[in-house]
Amino acid sequence: MNLQQPDAIRITLKAGREKPVLHGHPWIFEGALRTRPACGPEGAPAEVFDAGGTWLGRGLLTGSGALAVRLLTRNPDELIDDALFADRARRAWQRRQRIWEREPGARARTDAWRLVHAEADGLPGMVADLYNDVLSLRVGCAAMQRGLPAVIDTLRSLTGAREVVVQADSDTAGREALDAGALAALGTAPAAQARIRENGLQFDVDCGGGQKTGFFVDQRDNRARVAAYARGADVLGVYCYTGAFEAEAAAAGAKSILAIDRSAAALERAQSNFALNGLETPARFECADAPTALRGLRDRAQSFDLIVLDPPRLVGSEAQRPKGMRAYKDINLLGIKLLRPGGILASFSCSGLVSADDLLRAIAFAAADAGRTVRVLETLGQPPDHPVPLAFPEAGYLKGFIAEVE
Repeated sequence: MNLQQPDAIRITLKAGREKPVLHGHPWIFEGALRTRPACGPEGAPAEVFDAGGTWLGRGLLTGSGALAVRLLTRNPDELIDDALFADRARRAWQRRQRIWEREPGARARTDAWRLVHAEADGLPGMVADLYNDVLSLRVGCAAMQRGLPAVIDTLRSLTGAREVVVQADSDTAGREALDAGALAALGTAPAAQARIRENGLQFDVDCGGGQKTGFFVDQRDNRARVAAYARGADVLGVYCYTGAFEAEAAAAGAKSILAIDRSAAALERAQSNFALNGLETPARFECADAPTALRGLRDRAQSFDLIVLDPPRLVGSEAQRPKGMRAYKDINLLGIKLLRPGGILASFSCSGLVSADDLLRAIAFAAADAGRTVRVLETLGQPPDHPVPLAFPEAGYLKGFIAEVE
């Protein structure tokens, strides 16, 4: 087959390395390549062939790291152009429309949604969240910048968003910098403020100025589940960010709240979110390193009825796995020790390389070291606006457990 994509670079895989592509996985790593022109620029279109010369797919070259190509299509008639990007964005929007249709009252419960979930919606390395009338995008690779105009125009038209914010993902910023001038030409802003509603509460979101796209929309359902255990409880929220878990626990009737995060700006927003909702539950906000703060609470013989552990990603690569898994075990050990008999532990991981079984094993080791009996009551994950293709399980990064600690 001849190259069909204008200006495409031909890439050939080593023998036997085509199976993930045939199964639908969108990533091709450097180690799978037999040939790759050294002059290929970041974001250049690439046509991928197996060792026998059979065409496999079409994607974009990446400029750094082990990932070589992000595949966009396995349809030989589909070119990488504005029409493709606009169609992917439109289809992503239609998937969310179906969620709203299947869940009566879903749009009344919240106006903050994930509209594009990267590879899961056929737009590798790109996420887009809608916060009321602000569209906040995060791009994980400069290669995908070529698709931004079509994606932004399509989503802006479908949502009626008044402002659009675009940022480079923190893991790639500096390594794969986005063109600031090109972004400004698209009518985007470096930051914007939005006020959203979730589960009966309101939250102010700093789009472009905080973690991820500004708010953890993936924890929406989990916050409601954890709040169900909060009535009359002394609650400790660790890695609280802007206080959404803690605010929903307070609204559910918590007796007291202690919220810990190392970001002073996040804690300031958490306090303002409490004030915004008129929450009267006594609450303290402590700026501190989480493990250090937990050890201090242990040493002072503090105890709680409900503890939420929602750390940032602790395992970002296989090389980080040993250290990261020790960190998961250690914070869960400290949390378990701080719980009163019959207390509730809500423990989460957003590390894509950490499976639910991995997290459960870390909690089990922590329980054994603490000499406490722990029973899992609920297994949690991510909501349906964060879909997980079977061919790309990496999209299912969020997992959590609600457990009772004797």
